[in-house]
Amino acid sequence: QVQLVESGGGLVQPGGSLRLSCATSGFTLDYYVIKWFRQAPGKEREEVSCISNSDGSTYYADSVKGRFTVSRDKVKGTAFLQMNSLKPEDTAVYYCAATYGTCRTATYGMDYWGKGTLVTVSS
Repeated sequence: QVQLVESGGGLVQPGGSLRLSCATSGFTLDYYVIKWFRQAPGKEREEVSCISNSDGSTYYADSVKGRFTVSRDKVKGTAFLQMNSLKPEDTAVYYCAATYGTCRTATYGMDYWGKGTLVTVSS
């Protein structure tokens, strides 16, 4: 059974940091690209970051570039999103998703999704 389970969300003050984890099972992470998305209340789902399975190359949305870092541990089958210098506008439910495609694969083309973890940035 394929599963992606996010963890690490919570309440943090502006300027703080959180590290999200995406634990995968039921498929071979080596063959899949991992993306992170987020969805704030009343807004559309937004792609935040992507990490390739082939060469480890990464992609970031302009809104998080320089503050977020995506990584993956193939041995543990886990992906991570390190989020620093958090802002109130980063408040959202964060999802990880996997695709057999590439970082260019559209949101609707993702093969597997987690259920999300809530990040709230507030003083």
